[in-house]
Formats: sequence, structure tokens, C-alpha cells
Amino acid sequence: MSNDKPDYYHGMDAQSLKWSFQDHLEFSLAVNRHTVTDLDRFTATALTVRDRLIERWMNTQDTYHGVDAKRVYYLSMEFLMGRTLGNSLVNLDLEGEFAEAMSGLGLELENIRAVEWDAGLGNGGLGRLAACFLDSMATLQLPGYGYGIRYEYGIFHQRIKGGSQVEQPDNWLRNGNPWEISRPQRLFPVRFYGRVLQYTDRRGQIVNEWLDTDDVMAMAHDTPIPGYKTNNVNTLRLWSAKATRDFDFSQFNAGDYIAAVRSKTESETISKVLYPNDNRVSGKELRLKQEYFFVCASLQDIIRRYKKKHDSFDEFADKVAIQLNDTHPAIAIAELMRLLVDREKLQWEQAWELTVACFGYTNHTVLPEALEKWSVDLIGKVLPRHLFVIYEINHRFLMQVRATHPSDQARCERMSIIEEPATPGGEKYVRMAHLAIVGSHSVNGVSALHSDILKREVFPDFVDMYPNRFNNKTNGITQRRWLKLCNPGLSRLISSRIGDGWATNLDELKALHEHVDDAGFREEWREVKHENKVALADLIEREKKVLADPESIFDVQIKRLHDYKRQLMNALHVIALYNEIRENPTSDIISRTVIFGGKAAPGYARAKLTIRLVNAIAEVVNKDPLTRDRLKCVFLPNYNVSLAELIIPGSDLSEQISQAGKEASGTGNMKFALNGALTIGTLDGANVEIREEVGDENIFIFGLTADEVDELQPRYDPKSYYTGDERLRQVIDMIHAGYFSPLDREVFRPITRFLLEEDSFMVLADFAAYWECQREVARVFTDREEWTRRAIRNVAAMGKFSSDRTIREYSDDVWGTRSVDVSPTNRR
Repeated sequence: MSNDKPDYYHGMDAQSLKWSFQDHLEFSLAVNRHTVTDLDRFTATALTVRDRLIERWMNTQDTYHGVDAKRVYYLSMEFLMGRTLGNSLVNLDLEGEFAEAMSGLGLELENIRAVEWDAGLGNGGLGRLAACFLDSMATLQLPGYGYGIRYEYGIFHQRIKGGSQVEQPDNWLRNGNPWEISRPQRLFPVRFYGRVLQYTDRRGQIVNEWLDTDDVMAMAHDTPIPGYKTNNVNTLRLWSAKATRDFDFSQFNAGDYIAAVRSKTESETISKVLYPNDNRVSGKELRLKQEYFFVCASLQDIIRRYKKKHDSFDEFADKVAIQLNDTHPAIAIAELMRLLVDREKLQWEQAWELTVACFGYTNHTVLPEALEKWSVDLIGKVLPRHLFVIYEINHRFLMQVRATHPSDQARCERMSIIEEPATPGGEKYVRMAHLAIVGSHSVNGVSALHSDILKREVFPDFVDMYPNRFNNKTNGITQRRWLKLCNPGLSRLISSRIGDGWATNLDELKALHEHVDDAGFREEWREVKHENKVALADLIEREKKVLADPESIFDVQIKRLHDYKRQLMNALHVIALYNEIRENPTSDIISRTVIFGGKAAPGYARAKLTIRLVNAIAEVVNKDPLTRDRLKCVFLPNYNVSLAELIIPGSDLSEQISQAGKEASGTGNMKFALNGALTIGTLDGANVEIREEVGDENIFIFGLTADEVDELQPRYDPKSYYTGDERLRQVIDMIHAGYFSPLDREVFRPITRFLLEEDSFMVLADFAAYWECQREVARVFTDREEWTRRAIRNVAAMGKFSSDRTIREYSDDVWGTRSVDVSPTNRR
């Protein structure tokens, strides 16, 4: 390297970045100006940014080790990270310098960013929350680690063919992942199946040996997680499954070439796909193996790290905090007990005390099917030693229950970790949520309403027994990605008035209230929104060949498909609007573009049929000459983080219309509001707290409350709403008669039968209120000045919903962790 070159491995100026980029093209990728591709340019950019993370990353780990910091380990089946490049540039404060460097080479940074593939590590709000939390931990300088699975194919890549969802492999690793560092030396064995030999040794101690197991190796892959304008760079460690024996030479020599690699294929299936279809027994077994695989490897890694500084486990709970992100990792409680008792030779009582002191459990749902139960037979087959452990935990726990309620057998049955068969000869189940509650010192919901429902309706017996164990931690989002990165125009406008302190203290947005009545500010606000809507309209035209009018109201519902989220109600409303325009073509009904997006689980037939219905409605509405200039409907395929970053800034109306009491929190509601969209929603999840913050007049609330839902449920008759509402009846009759499916008039009848005979989430009960609320939305939207005032007030009131606030509460109330200041690196 010539002496006139800057220190381009570390330099943060445009010239250093340019040199580093060019060197990576030549020496890391071996390309020149004749052979370079867009992928090469992205990879060289990523490696250039990663260079500036590596030394900070190493220094961070050295600092944590040196001060023997208490560490937080966040166990999650999902980490919906999105693209890493933009987020890293924001947090390193390198956007401007890197854009200048690329411009000097005749390149556009935005075009390079667009090449990156979203990491296929999650599906919905659970995984995106985990990603926001990692960002906040690093920004708040908390020693935090994420642990999960390095899914080779993610959940799936969604295509729409003939209106229907088609799942294809999400081959996000096809071109490699320049952000991760693979650690082949960091391998841990994970055991399955086998048998347990229990005996008493010479000292009179009961010994359990887990024998004849099938073993898989877990290999670590690390990704740096930088904090915003700090020197702290934390770690996301993901595990991939590796066979203990890649190739059986004896079978190959015998001519059985498939059998020679069968062990490798079967072992590595564990980390292939997120959430395998569990409608079959084999799918359930694979999912259980996935959950155990990553917690087993993670706990071995946690213990390894602890033992580097400690000779005994006396301080284990003072140095280790483990948070379970929902019920999926709950088997970790039994696994930590197994490791401490069987391998580390601790007495049961000490091991249990440490386990409870280390674990915190976040519940994300009140839906019974999502609380997770595994059949005793399945756990006994796949994890026989853990079944012994779970039964022992349950035995000791029920002794405590009986001690406090000696004659209440019904209470014991309700609280037992083991669910007895409902009928003679039926299956026993392990209630994983009960295991998580019993084995954790903290149990939290993720919104005030959700936490209240957990305490009052779902787990009241546990609250009675552990009144101080239950608490609330309302979810949050990171403003660095969900405003500063995804909406640069609005970010610049806000900072021009109140400064940029909101990037680390979102409460500073309150200062925007002072600008609500500034006509010039409101005009600039609308200009930014219009630019974002034009960008979204361009996306719709590219993807769907539909012309969306940026002057229309962009009405958006983007989220995982599920009955309780009630995409069906939105679809019914589109049909009702369609009918009204056709019946009154000269009326002054406001123009509207209704935008859907989201994936349905491969085995969720009705959710997939809902997608098909939405596309069928769009096909009719968008081509009808009487309606197409005033009403558009589109379903944008393959919803992911990067698509959300384009949609949310251009949205006017945020659809948060789940049945009250069913959405734990939601974070999409926060992202939309932070970007100036108004919410139409029920009093569900965090909508309740958003209303408290923004005020009744700045949100559109409709429908039954959670208490009213509970009161109506026993006597709910959906047909009475159908017969009593002419508008609703016409809509359902059109679907039933095949108006939107002329080639197969019966295809959507499972949906109409469901609505009329079950309607589990009271779509029909809330429809009339939803219709009237949408009329109010349309009325306010015609007054652009009033709409803008409300949008500004929404953004100004979002301070509470930063993930920084949530993480501070976890740190103070649950983990007992403290910030660790990492000094600038000493450059060699």
C-alpha cells in the first residue's frame, strides 16, 4: 500500500471508503471494471462497512469480558432483520460519506442497497421485535446477544399465481452473506432420541444417563449488531445444523450412494426452513427438534462463556439473564436443568434456583393454539431425558400448589405442566407456556391490555400463586430504522425544526406539537408525504401493473394473514365501496387505493383462500370502468421488511382491525403512526395505548371492546348480523354466488360458510361500525389541513413506542443489567 493512501480499513471519510471499496473489488472479489456486477458492488460495499465494525466488535467483546458484565441472552425463533447495509450505515453515521464515495465512482448508493436480499430469518412481528430489541440493546450499550437459527431458506418466497399464494424456497443465502462470520471451531453437540438409564450410584445419588442418541452438531454464525453512534457492537449468533458424519464411505463403496449422504441430509434439515408445516406428525417433530436444537446450543455457549471467568456457579444468575421470546424456546428451562444437574453435577435445588433467577418469559399471544403444547409421547420420543426433567419439575411444582390449596384438585389440574387426556385413552400434553411460567422469575405481556388479559383470563391461577412475577412491557420499535432510514424526507423535515436528538430519545418528538399550526410546516409535511406516495405508486405499477393515484387515500393493511387480524373485514369493505360507487356513480365518494400484503402459513387453508379472494376482488374492481378511477385494490406479494420500508412512509391510513382482545400488541401500528399515517382500529393490543398518547380525536376507533366480545361470545349469532344489514348481506351474497370467481363460482364458499356459521372473530358483528368509521375517515381526508394536523400529532406522540424505552424497562425490571461504555478502538 502506497504511503499516500489513507487508513482505509478504519477511515470514515469518503476517500478512505472509496479506497476500501475498490480494494475489496480487486482483492476480496477478484473483479475489475470489465467483469464487475451489481452483486460485486454490493458485496464490496458490505465488506467495506464490515471492516469498520470488526475492530469495534472485538473491542466490545473484550470490554464485556474485562469488566465481567452481566449479559442478556435473547432466545428467539425469529430475527426479522431486513437489509443490513442501510441500518449499519445509519448507526455508524456513514450515510453521507458513503454516498459521496460512491458518487465519486459514478455509482448511486441507493442502487447498491437495493441489491441486498432480506435475511430470511423471520416472518412477522415476533421476529421484527427481536431485531428492534437487538438494535436498542447495542444503542443503550447493554451487553446483549441474540440467539436463533440460521435458516437456509427462510419461511418461503411468496409468489401470486392465478390469484393464489405459491410458496417457493427463499434462497436468501444463494449469493452468500457478507455480514456474517462463520465459526466452524464453535461447534456444540445436540442430541435427540435414545433412552434414559436411571440408577443410584455408590454415593446414593440418582444418576440419569442419556444413551444411544442421534447427534447433530450446531455451528455458530455471528453477525455484528452496531449501536447508533456508539462504540458498542453486539452479536447475533445463529446456529446451523451440521451432520456428525457427512459421508458414509462404506455405503458409498457398496453402491448405495443415496444412503451414503442420508445422515447429512437428515441432520441438516433442522436448519433448512422456518416453521415447517406442522399439519403432519413429521412436521411437528421437526419443529420440536428446531426449538430444542437452538436452545441446546445456545445454553452450552452461555455456560462456556460464563466458565471462562468463574470456577463455580455461585454467581451464574448475577452474570446471566436469558429472555424467552414467546413460548417457542420454553424447552430451554428443562435443558438448563439437564445441563446443570447431569453435566455440571449441581444439586436439583441449586440448579432450579439458578434457572428461575436467570429466565424471563415474554408471552406474545392469548390464542390457545399459539401457547404451544407437545404430546408427551412426542417429547418422550425426541427428548426422553427432558421428559424426565419436566415430570420432576411438575411434581415439585404441584406439591407447592397442594400446600397452598390442599383440597383444590381442579386447580392442580388447571396449573399442571402436564395436561391430562380429556377423554379416556386420549393423549397427554406438555403445556410449554406453563413450563415457562413456572421456570421464570418474570412473565410479561407486550401491551397493557394483553398483560391484563393474561392475568385475568389466561393465567389467573399462576397470578394468584406468583403475584409479583407478572408484569407488562409494551412493545416498541427502533426509530433508527422505522423513521430515519425508511423515511429520510420526513426525518430531515423533523430534524430541521427540532434537531435530531429524537434518534436516541424519541420523546423529543413532542416538540412537533409546537409546529402543528405552522401552515408552512404543514405544506412541507404534505410534500414529503406526496413524494413517498408517488414512490409507492411506482412500486404498485411495477409489481401489479395497476395505476394508483397518489391523490387518493392510501389505505394499507400489511401483516401476516390470520383470521383474528381480520383481513376479511377489509375485503368486505372494499366490495361494499365497490357497490356504492356502482350504485351512485356521480356521488362524491373519495378516491381510495386499498393495499394488502402478507404471507399465509402454508398449512393455513382459509388464510390462503383469503389472499385469493383479495386478488379476485382486485381483478374485478380495477377493471370495472365505473369504479377503476375511484377505487383500486392491490395485493403486494412477498411482504418483508424492505417492502414495509417502502409502503409505510407512503401510507395515509393504517388498518389495525383485529378483534379486540386477540392482538397482543402489534408493532406495525407504531411504525405507521411514527411515519404520519392515521390509525383505524379496534381497542386491541397497543392501539389502546396509542389512543391514550395521540388523543381520541387523532385516531379512528370502532367496534366491540374486549369485554364486550367476551360478553357477546356465548350467544353470538353471525347470521343475525347478515340478515339485519342489507349492505353486508349483498357483499356476502356476491362472494357466495361467485361474482368474483365466474370460472369457479363455489371456490369462495368456504369463506362465506365460515362467516355465517362460525365467524370466530366477529367480523360481521363489527362490520357496520367499521363501515361508519371508514365514512368518518373519508370525511376527514377531504380536509387536507385537518388530516395533516392529525398526522403531525400522531408522530409527535410516538415517544413511548421506542424499543429503547422497552429495553430500558426490561433491563431495570427483569434483567438487572447495566450499560457498559466501550472506548474507541486503538488502531494498530
